[in-house]
Amino acid sequence: MNRILLTLLTVLLMFPGIYAMEAGDSSATPSPQKEKTPIFTKPKFSGFAMASYQATFQESGNSNSFDIRLVRASIEGRILNDFYYKIQGQINGNTSTLGSSPRLVDYFMEWQKLEFFKIKLGQFKRPFTFENPMNPIDQGFMSYSQPVSKLSGFSDRSGEHACNGRDIGLQLQGDFLKNGSGRNLLHYQVGVFNGQGINVKDVDNKKDIIGGIWVMPISGMRIGAFGWEGSYARKSGSEVVSLNKHRYALSAEYKKDDLQLRAEYIHSTGQGFATTYQKTENASDVTIKTYTDKDGNEIANDKADGFYALAIVPILPGKLMAKARYDLYRPTATWGLSKTNYEVGLNYRFCKYLEVQTEYAFTNDRSLANHNYSSVFVQVSIRY
Repeated sequence: MNRILLTLLTVLLMFPGIYAMEAGDSSATPSPQKEKTPIFTKPKFSGFAMASYQATFQESGNSNSFDIRLVRASIEGRILNDFYYKIQGQINGNTSTLGSSPRLVDYFMEWQKLEFFKIKLGQFKRPFTFENPMNPIDQGFMSYSQPVSKLSGFSDRSGEHACNGRDIGLQLQGDFLKNGSGRNLLHYQVGVFNGQGINVKDVDNKKDIIGGIWVMPISGMRIGAFGWEGSYARKSGSEVVSLNKHRYALSAEYKKDDLQLRAEYIHSTGQGFATTYQKTENASDVTIKTYTDKDGNEIANDKADGFYALAIVPILPGKLMAKARYDLYRPTATWGLSKTNYEVGLNYRFCKYLEVQTEYAFTNDRSLANHNYSSVFVQVSIRY
């Protein structure tokens, strides 16, 4: 036992020396030989918090509420220079359910020695769509678009818990084919994942294969396509019920400084469970979700799609931005139950650490008796 304690104490005492050499501390004794790469770089701590107010005006009843949308904290750094790691947690919410409780969001390591061939392992964003990997503040609107939320693993139509677009797996990615100025023209990414979302083991022993490829013909522009083949499963007694997921997305984006223009179409084939997974409540509920039209007729549940297009345009560069978004989701890939948001707003950035986002949305939801209603949204975001 004493040997173990002595070893741990020795390791802890070594870390300040490693960091001091990294920072060029004058107390570190210079070596006459070539300086070695430090094992660990000094960890970087960061995060962000988003508080909001939303009011909705409907004939069936108005509502308004303040909300803590997200509070995140992360630590990142490098090991032997070539290995990048990140650990991120979401700390707002409660502990009653898996979906809304404080939880681990990211935990991965990526070997980045080769620009054209990087290997990532752990829990991280699924490589599907342009919008999914974006930071919620940089995304710019009151939420991710409906098709991304429903078909990329946020509040997924499959019934999995809230996963912020993430899963556990292994991914390969890289950039190559440089032009005359040294800018890469092609990017690829492909990964294999459990298919069950964050912090959950595989259930059906099948894996999701997700990948994408895009070209970058001019600086700031991306045109890409994505594919997703896999399943989402639950276990009821000794029976495992596995629902297929066949999805694809077509994407285009132009981004330069504060200017953002982006559009994506996503299509999904495959059913979903009727309930959202909660570890302590309905992990074994394998009831399949059904939809009915306004006349009470059942509609097929095996297809869904959505499309969004947005623009964020600087009015005062670096400070004030105007924005607009068309956001459509069809849970049965038909117009009978479609939901469309028409959104406009302004974002004001006091500095890189503080931003206020405002928005007005007019919604047409054909699943409701009174289709039309409107909402206002104000959000304050800080980075640290």
